[in-house]
Amino acid sequence: MAIASIFQGILPYYRKPFWRHLLLGLLVSLAIVHPFPLFGQLQAQNAFPEIRGVWITNNDTVRFLDENRTTESINLLADLNFNTIYPVVWNSGYVLYESEFAKREGLQPFSPRGDQGQDVLADIIAKAHRRNMLVLPWFEFGFKAPPMSELVKRHPWWFTQKRDGTKTSVSAAGEVMWMNPFHPQVQAFITQLVMDAVNKYDLDGVQFDDHTALPNEFGYDNYTISLYQQETKKTPPSNPKDPAWIRWRADKITAFMVQLNARIKAAKPNILVSVSPATYNLAYNTFLQDWLDWIRKGIVDEVIVQVYRTSLPTFTEPIQRAEFREAKTRIPTAVGILTGLPTKQVPMPLVNDKVYAARAQGMGVAFFYYQTLWDVAPEEKDYRIQSFRRLFASPAPRSLARIAPVS
Repeated sequence: MAIASIFQGILPYYRKPFWRHLLLGLLVSLAIVHPFPLFGQLQAQNAFPEIRGVWITNNDTVRFLDENRTTESINLLADLNFNTIYPVVWNSGYVLYESEFAKREGLQPFSPRGDQGQDVLADIIAKAHRRNMLVLPWFEFGFKAPPMSELVKRHPWWFTQKRDGTKTSVSAAGEVMWMNPFHPQVQAFITQLVMDAVNKYDLDGVQFDDHTALPNEFGYDNYTISLYQQETKKTPPSNPKDPAWIRWRADKITAFMVQLNARIKAAKPNILVSVSPATYNLAYNTFLQDWLDWIRKGIVDEVIVQVYRTSLPTFTEPIQRAEFREAKTRIPTAVGILTGLPTKQVPMPLVNDKVYAARAQGMGVAFFYYQTLWDVAPEEKDYRIQSFRRLFASPAPRSLARIAPVS
């Protein structure tokens, strides 16, 4: 019987504390006497090296501004057998790495250097590489920006709107405006932003997430209306969820990502283009992000799907969908797991359960975000660290030479 089938069979019992402790004891006992790492067997269906990643967000900035604390943090991650780091470099309308382009655009009115005068991103990359970890800078904000950002002030025509003329929406980051992903000047800006980092740093790839997209209510600006009329001889439908209107806009975003991928690969052919979207139906129908098509077109080298559900049943259902089954046969695939927020701490047993569930489906994991791994958590730090040590009991090395399936 396949290990995934066994796992699914015991899962209902594992949710109960008594059975969880009993089963974990059995797993530990088997791991001691078995000549191969037991948890490695749980990954047997994964054709690629397992992603074990963590996002470094704005909330983590203070720790990573100090060289000594950066060394301590990266060494701890490496000792726990993490293999990939995603540090934020584009957030709230600001560029967080050293960029002359950003300074010219007024998007870096502060020094991005660390406490010892170091280039923070270069420091993270160097320290991670010494411990054989990959670093993929994360362009978190994608096409969105705060209403008061310099981008809005300098380039108001870059921003799109809803049919009623509304130019903002509310997201987890608060009120935001959305750059028009169909506008050539916006596309040139995002391309320059990304290529600035690609050309300057010894990075292993770049990551785009669910904001390299557009909420379906948007796209009713004059530029987009004119472009749609020119190409289709029709007026954009009043219903933002009209299937043809969604398809047209999603295809335009895909076409831009094809071009962006080509620029990245022309500069550094072997680095990874990563995307961390929402689940497919939500990503496509609500945010016009057809990431499955991106994978089929060969412009994505790894995918981490955000599944920030609050219970194990609501987590396990989506990760068994067809989009996951297809993605993991083509590229390294992982599930984004929420380890907590300052106002919403997540207990470690639930994190454990989600990791086991992802592995049972042959996928890796990435955690949102560093601070909530153990610094902001409902349990003691040592308990959380030891829990991750058990989760990742053996190494899972990744390298740019091993992005193809394991033979």
